Formats: sequence, C-alpha cells, structure tokens
Amino acid sequence: MTIAHSIEPSAGQFILSDQDFEAVAKFAHKNFGLALSSSKKPLVSSRLSRRLNRLNVRDFKSYLSNLDTPGGEGERSELLSLLTTNVTQFFREPHHFETLREDVLPPLIEKARSGGRVRLWSAGCSNGQEPYTMAMVLNQLCPDAARLDIKILGTDIDPVVVRTAQAAQYPADELAQIPAKYRAKGAGDQLPEEILSLVSFGVLNLIEPFPFKGKFDAIFCRNVAIYFDTPTQQHVWSAFQKSLNPGGYLFIGHSERMSGPAATHLQTSGITTYINSSAGLST
Repeated sequence: MTIAHSIEPSAGQFILSDQDFEAVAKFAHKNFGLALSSSKKPLVSSRLSRRLNRLNVRDFKSYLSNLDTPGGEGERSELLSLLTTNVTQFFREPHHFETLREDVLPPLIEKARSGGRVRLWSAGCSNGQEPYTMAMVLNQLCPDAARLDIKILGTDIDPVVVRTAQAAQYPADELAQIPAKYRAKGAGDQLPEEILSLVSFGVLNLIEPFPFKGKFDAIFCRNVAIYFDTPTQQHVWSAFQKSLNPGGYLFIGHSERMSGPAATHLQTSGITTYINSSAGLST
C-alpha cells in the first residue's frame, strides 16, 4: 500500500479549505495511521471531489461528519481507497525471496516435518502478489507443505484489495512476472490450487493491537511504514518484533528505516532484512 501521489482530473471540483484538509489528515492518521503532508492537499481535493459528486454530498464538512456515524464504516473504507494506491507485483524486490528461499524456509520446513508449527505473514499484502509469491517459494522447496502445519497469512487495512487477493484473478502480464522456475505447468492464466491453498487473508489495521495468539517465523511488511510518521513507525516495528519468534525474520521496504526500541532487538541481516534476537520487548 502506498499513499497516492498523482493528481487525477475531476469534474465538479469542490473547494477544500485548509481546515477541511486538516480534518481529513487527522481522520486518516487516527484511523489508518497515514501521514498526509500539506503537499497532498491537491490530490485529496481532486479525489474527494469525485466522491462527493458521486454521493451527491454538498461539501467536505458534511462528508466528514458522515464518516463517524454508525453506518459510516463502508465509507471509511472508500476513503482509505481514495487516499492510497496499491503498487505491487509478483517477486518484487527478488533478493528478499532469495533470502526466504535460502535462509529462512529450509530450517522451518524441517521444523514442520518434525511436527512443528510454522507461520509466515504478509502485512500490507495489497492485491495478494506478495503472499502468493511467498507460497510459490515455499511450494517449490516443500511440495507437501499443504499437509504440514505451515500457513501464510496476508492482511491489509483495505477490504477492497483483500477481496481482490482472495479472488486471485490476475492479468496475464502480471502473471508473466513470475520466473519460469516457479510457474506451475498447465496452470495457464491462473494460480494453481497448491499455491492458493497455502494462503489465507484478512483485514487488519497495523496501528491497532494485533489479534494473534501465536507468533510468526517471518513477516513481510514492505513499503507500508514509510507512509507513517516516526512515532507510528516505531509503534509498528515494536508490534512486529513482539509478534516474531526468536530468530524470526522481518522484511521491510528499501525506503524504510528501523528505529525506536525495536531496533535493539531486530538485528540487520542483509538489505532491509532483520532477525529477532529476543523473545519480545518488555511492556
């Protein structure tokens, strides 16, 4: 997930005052963790004007007041989709998946074959290409993974992209990004069932408490935290660190930097790759 950055033409442009923009920015930060700088004001005005026209709402103030009503949940999701753009692809930043293949998965597969529990998480999974890529790497190393206690979770704050990920219908040009060695024979323009069966999806807001009881062996969260302010980033890094098993891996985006209390426990292991060196931060 990335904050949208291009201005699109719109019909029936409304005037977004500084006060209204500040209200939108505060709502986005409180509910989604997004940090909207003043430079995003033209974009927000353009996109929300389209939405107000479609809803036949007279002004931004009326629109914002509706978001906090009991029936405003659906529109809050629409607002999130308007403020963000999902940019992803299969095998994006391929060195992370080489690390997954060479360093992370072999001991985890051995653990699973000995009856152990293995969990991988794509946090901010967007349209699903990242967790399905993880599943392809896993499936090639361990074709019997579906019979073991190995599961991959994909989550995103946006329910629209989560539904897209669950549908797993991708254009041929996106599927063509998959390296030949990972393509299933006879799969055509669809991902094979042995890949789909390894992944489950859910909606999750990273700035809220995680609902998981168990811990993860690897977490991918790339190009999400860069759009948070520093305190929110550090909150998320700490939450991830607490959610990792000792020795578990965290993969982040190339424009993101580890900081705050979690940095003491997440030790660098390659480019934007970290290993959890302890069982959890104290609270």
